[in-house]
Amino acid sequence: MKSTAFNEATPIPRRYSCSAENGMPVTPPLQFTNVPQGTASFALILDNLDNHPMGGIDPELFWLAFNIPGNSMGLASGVAAQAELSNGMRQATLGRTVGYRPPCPPPGTGPLHYTFFLYALDRMLDVPAAAATRADIMKAMDGHILGSTILVGYFEREAAPKTN
Repeated sequence: MKSTAFNEATPIPRRYSCSAENGMPVTPPLQFTNVPQGTASFALILDNLDNHPMGGIDPELFWLAFNIPGNSMGLASGVAAQAELSNGMRQATLGRTVGYRPPCPPPGTGPLHYTFFLYALDRMLDVPAAAATRADIMKAMDGHILGSTILVGYFEREAAPKTN
């Protein structure tokens, strides 16, 4: 997997973050490459491990999308914030947000790493979009993963200027 918006281990552009200039962040474009034969669907998990340096705590989840059709070549920028899309793709509700939650670290904390995990699966997942959790998706994928890949980018929000 790769993106035309950023390269591996480079900054995620602001337009895909909570710092988007128009206040309306969009999903970054993603391209699926070297897809295993027999792929029926993809699952995508975007998270941040930096927020939880101590083991045993789940990383913060920013996007959970699944049942992306297996013949997809990727996802275009600006995936609609809907639980179910016309192509069968489903997106979980994270907090009060359906679909993509943009990277939004606290200002001045330094760069945080955001990891896109893509799984090629041999079937569609029978998990309702609205109630889907990471645990539900991981359980449903068990024994059905044909291949996986990751893409890591980072994002940093600058600290607000100090006023005297």
